[in-house]
Amino acid sequence: MAKKSQLLKGILEGCILKIISYEETYGYEITEKLLKFGFEEISEGTIYPLLIRLEKSGLLKATLKNSPLGPKRKYYSLTVQGEDELNEFQVNWGSLQKIVNNIMEG
Repeated sequence: MAKKSQLLKGILEGCILKIISYEETYGYEITEKLLKFGFEEISEGTIYPLLIRLEKSGLLKATLKNSPLGPKRKYYSLTVQGEDELNEFQVNWGSLQKIVNNIMEG
């Protein structure tokens, strides 16, 4: 379980950037989308610290907006730097995926 968790942390950042690249969104919605895609063990407690780190790194821009259900929500969108990081992740992921598949297939 711990090994799987460590592996997922490295991949999760790129997946979050990709989800945000589709449309401006907020933390809970990102968590829901990750669950829908199959990340069964992901919680908001995992996502929010990552979003803060990505924002501090300049990859995300956050905007507070009114919510129909209570307090304002922090909506995230990619910065130009975030788009570049996502593109780099996709290239690296494609290469890594090929290598791992080659090894696993013998």
